[in-house]
Amino acid sequence: MTGRAKEPTPRGDRSRASVLRPRRSRAGTTGRPRGRHATLAGQLLAFQFVIVAAVVTAVAWVSLAQTENTFERVEGRRALAIAENVAANALLRDRLANPPDGADDGRSVDRTDRTVTAVAEDARAVSGASFVIVARPDRVVLAAPDPDDVGHPLAVIAPEALAGRAATATAEVDGARSVVAYTPVLADGGAVVGVVAVGHHYPTTWEAIAAAAPDLAVHLGVAAALGAGGSLLLARRVKRQTLGLEPRSIAALVQEREAMLGGLREGVLACDPDHRVTLVNAGARELLGLPADCVGRHLSDLGLPPEVAAALAGTPAPGSDQVLVVAGRALVVNRMPIARDGRELGSVTTLRDRSELLALQQELGSARNLTDTLRAQTHEFANQLHTISGLIQLREYDEAVRFISGLARTRARLNEDVTARVADPALAALLIAKASLAAERGVAFRLAPDTSLGRGDEQTSADLVTVVGNLVDNALDAVEPLPGASVEVLLSADADGTTTVTVRDTGPGFPEELMGQVLARGVSTKQPTAGHGARGVGLALVRMVCSRRGGTVELGNDGGAVVTVRLPPLTAATPAAEGAPAEGVFAGDVPDASDVPRSARAAARS
Repeated sequence: MTGRAKEPTPRGDRSRASVLRPRRSRAGTTGRPRGRHATLAGQLLAFQFVIVAAVVTAVAWVSLAQTENTFERVEGRRALAIAENVAANALLRDRLANPPDGADDGRSVDRTDRTVTAVAEDARAVSGASFVIVARPDRVVLAAPDPDDVGHPLAVIAPEALAGRAATATAEVDGARSVVAYTPVLADGGAVVGVVAVGHHYPTTWEAIAAAAPDLAVHLGVAAALGAGGSLLLARRVKRQTLGLEPRSIAALVQEREAMLGGLREGVLACDPDHRVTLVNAGARELLGLPADCVGRHLSDLGLPPEVAAALAGTPAPGSDQVLVVAGRALVVNRMPIARDGRELGSVTTLRDRSELLALQQELGSARNLTDTLRAQTHEFANQLHTISGLIQLREYDEAVRFISGLARTRARLNEDVTARVADPALAALLIAKASLAAERGVAFRLAPDTSLGRGDEQTSADLVTVVGNLVDNALDAVEPLPGASVEVLLSADADGTTTVTVRDTGPGFPEELMGQVLARGVSTKQPTAGHGARGVGLALVRMVCSRRGGTVELGNDGGAVVTVRLPPLTAATPAAEGAPAEGVFAGDVPDASDVPRSARAAARS
C-alpha cells in the first residue's frame, strides 16, 4: 500500500479514485479456420454455433462488467462501514489522540503499532476485508497487513479523509485492484488524529469467469441445443424446397446450365405463366434481336412482331413446330409447357435457324425440276429419233429432212420467243425447260403477250427462279389430268423496279376453305403421289422469298387458279431485308436434314 499506489481521483460526494495502472492489451490468438461442412445442415449448425458463441461471449463480457460494478458498489459500502467501526474504536482513538512520549522516533512507533495493529487485525479478521490500514495524519502507517509497510508513508490517501470526511476510491494495492474506503479518526475535539483505510480486492477475470461459468454453460448448452434443432429443421425445409440438393450441387447445376445454354447454337427462351422472360441464351437473343435486359420483362414489351410474340406465348398447339420468318431467317419455333404436380410453371421455347436448310431444299428442288425437264426432253427426243430412224429405214430421206427442219424451227421459235421477252438467262432457261415438260404432259404452256422482263441482279434472278419454278410446277400438277389444260405465265417489271409474276392455269382453282392456309408449309390441295416427295412446300417457299424481300403473294380463282407475286428490288426492300423482323410467317414442320437425301433419291429415281 505504501509507495506502490497512485493518487485516487475523487468522484461525486463520496469520491472514488482510480489508481489502476495502465495494462498492456494482449493480442488474442487467432484460431484455426473452421472447416466447411459438406452438407447444408452442417453449415447451418456451424453458423448457429458461431452466433451462439458470439452472443455468449458478449453476454459474458456484459456480465463481468456488471459484476465489477456491483462488487464496487457493495464492497465499497461494506469497506466504508468497517472503516467507520474501526475509526470509532475508543482504544484506537485514544492511542492516536494521546501517543506515548517520544512518539516521533521509531521506537514509539513500534509501541503504538502493537496496540493499533491489534485493533486493525481484529477488524480485518472479523470483517473478512482484504486489508485494514491505520495511518497518522502525516500519512505514516501505524498498522498494515505487511509489517514492512509500518513506518513508511501511505502513498495513496483520500484528501477528504484528512479533511474529516469519509470517501471511497479504487486503488491498486500489491498489484491487485481494490476498492478502498477511507475514514478519518477524530479526537474528542473533532481534530483528525488518523486515517483508517479498509479495502477489498477485486476478483480476477478468471475468478469472475469461474464464478459465472455454471450459468454460462447452461445458457450455452440450451442455445446450442436450440440452434442445432433449428438448423436441422431449417436444413430439411430448404432441402425440400431445393428438391434434396445441397448448395454445392445447386451451384454446380447452375454453372453447368450456363455452360450448356452458352454452347447451344439453337436459341432457348423460358417464360413464366404470365409470359415474362425468365431465361434466355445468347442464341435466342441473336435470332430474335432481343435486348440484353430482356430477362424479367413481358413478351409484349420486347418489340417482337405479333406472330413471334404469339408463338412464344403459346398460340400454336404445344409441341408443334412453327416456322417464322424473322429478319430474313426461317426459324423453327417449338414451345413446350412446363408443369409440376399439376401446377403450371411456364414454358420453354426452342428456336432453330433453318434458313440454310431451306435454301438447300430450294436448290435441290431446282435440281429435281431440272432432272424432270431433262427426263421429259430425253423422252421427247427419243420419240423424235425413233421417227427419224424409221424414215431413214423407209428411204424417205426428203421427209426425214423436212421433219428435222421442222423440229429445229419449232425449237428455235420457242427459244427466240422466250429470250426475246425474258433477258435473264437462268429464268429463260427455266421457262424453256418447263415448256418441254408441259409438252410431255400434254399441257399447253405459253407466255402472256405482255411478258417483258429485263435482266436483274444475281439475287433477284435466283428468287425469280424459285418463285416461277414452284408456281409453274404447281400449275402443271393441277391441270395435268384435265383435257384442254393450259398454263400461262406473265412476267413484267414496274418503273420502280418491282417485278410481277402471274401464273394462271385452267385447273379447279383453290378451294375456298383452304384459301387462307395454302401458303403454309405442308398444306396442299393435291394428294401425295409416289415420286413427288412432300407436298405443300412450293407456295411456302414462295411466301418465304416474298417475306424476305418485303413482297406480296395474292391468290385468286378466275377460270382456274391465279397466283400473283410482287417482288420489290433489293434497294427498296422492307426492313426484313435490312435486318428487322419481317411480317412473313408460315406454319408447319420444317424439313430436317433427313429430308435432303430423300429428295435427292426421289429426283434420282425420276
